[in-house]
Amino acid sequence: MSFDFELAMSRQLLFGEMLARNARKFPDREAFVHKGVRVTYGELDERVNRLANSLLSRRIQKGDKVAVLLKNRREILEIYFAAGKIGAVNVPLNFRLAPREITFILNNSDSQILFMEEEFIPAIEKGKNDLKEIREYVVVEKEPPAGYSVYEEVLKAGSPVRPEIWVDDDDDMFILYTAGTTGLPKGAVLSHKNVIVNAMTMIMERDFPIANPDQRVEEKNLCVAPLFHTAAITGTAIAMVAGVTVVLQDFDPLEILKTIQKEKITTLFLVPAMWLFLLEHPDFKKYDVSSLRLAGYGAAPMPPALKKRILAAFPNAGLQDTFGQTEMSPATTTLSPRDALRKDGSVGLPIMKVEARVVDSGMNDVPVGQVGEIVYRGPNMFKGYYKNPEGTAEAFRGGWFHSGDLVRRDEEGFIYIVDRKKDMIISGGENIYPAEVEAVLYSHAKILEAAVIGVPDPQWGEAVKAFVVLREGQQLTAEEVIAHCTENLARYKRPRYVEFMKALPRNAAGKVLKRELRSKA
Repeated sequence: MSFDFELAMSRQLLFGEMLARNARKFPDREAFVHKGVRVTYGELDERVNRLANSLLSRRIQKGDKVAVLLKNRREILEIYFAAGKIGAVNVPLNFRLAPREITFILNNSDSQILFMEEEFIPAIEKGKNDLKEIREYVVVEKEPPAGYSVYEEVLKAGSPVRPEIWVDDDDDMFILYTAGTTGLPKGAVLSHKNVIVNAMTMIMERDFPIANPDQRVEEKNLCVAPLFHTAAITGTAIAMVAGVTVVLQDFDPLEILKTIQKEKITTLFLVPAMWLFLLEHPDFKKYDVSSLRLAGYGAAPMPPALKKRILAAFPNAGLQDTFGQTEMSPATTTLSPRDALRKDGSVGLPIMKVEARVVDSGMNDVPVGQVGEIVYRGPNMFKGYYKNPEGTAEAFRGGWFHSGDLVRRDEEGFIYIVDRKKDMIISGGENIYPAEVEAVLYSHAKILEAAVIGVPDPQWGEAVKAFVVLREGQQLTAEEVIAHCTENLARYKRPRYVEFMKALPRNAAGKVLKRELRSKA
């Protein structure tokens, strides 16, 4: 390895360099823990180098796409880092997608190799004849069927020496597919710099302790959000830039409680629904959760009552909201623990490095208190949508990234989410924001979860329909739900229809799938 190469790479904000630097600084510190397996930064860097060199030997070059269809496990991090070290581009796949959707993303992204778990082979086989570019399928289990390579064999075939491949921090690092308005997902292209700048900024915003070689750092981040999602990717990057330990597992309330107690977890990010499920677990009080110092949340509004429950249940933890979206890598605003209750309902202030405006359809700034679309600029802003110049041009019209989020700003500059543009209901010429109606529904003592959509109405154009999940053992009628809303909302905003469900449909990141509710309606 030449000194000139090492020097040049050290100047770049790179995913792979982040790992290599930690391996040099504290090789024996734990990088991550998964199902009892503990891997140090030194061990992780060596395995990543082996996999990176093995990819090169398989003709995966700089700019080539590496698809990943895995749940939270150590291999997913090794693949992300290995691809990053050779300038290849990661294409994480949502493991809950249908075979048709997986096939579309693999083809649209031009992916050439696919890493996967054996349980997903049937889904791949359904679309295998239509896949255009995939040359090799690698399975993490030891004995896959014929036609599939074994992950450990692929990794061990590579040299442990760092590959000398020049990577610029503006090179592509991830293509993350998001739901598109046309029904087809769009691939948001994020660079190394996008992800690392976002991680560094959030370290400062969260007052995250930074490790150094002479200090024993007890910080441990529990990652349960799926690692195909930008929030989980960035959350892991935050911990690894800081040089602390990431504990990986899937979402299971009881296992989370066990892990917090056993590993002395200090930071945990969950969407509000996950926090609710955790608090509702009957054995919650049996576990010691005093180690948690930061309870993070995002992706959906947090009901005020749930905020208070979290703070009461985790007495040593501050509560911090982070708002954003995939295209911004993903953080754009954050509400600090000191403002969590004072600015209830707000998603906070724009983070450092992000410029934000609230504008009307003509890109004019709207007055304080009025609703407009929030638009952004900054170094964590994505590069564009892969092979979609029209979508990219539309997203960046007027020289700012258009979020599609409708917000208002108070006199101190704090941002309040009103709703998504596409979710807004127009009934009799009046704008109705589902999030406002949902907040009222959540305030009912017997309601566990709620979601609101617009349905066609011959008289008013659209009418409000509420989907409601009741707490166990509780009963409510549709009339009682509507009456509760009538007491707390303008009459035109109240639901006209109410449907009770056992559970709301959610994606792997915990967001309610309103398209499924619309289809059902």
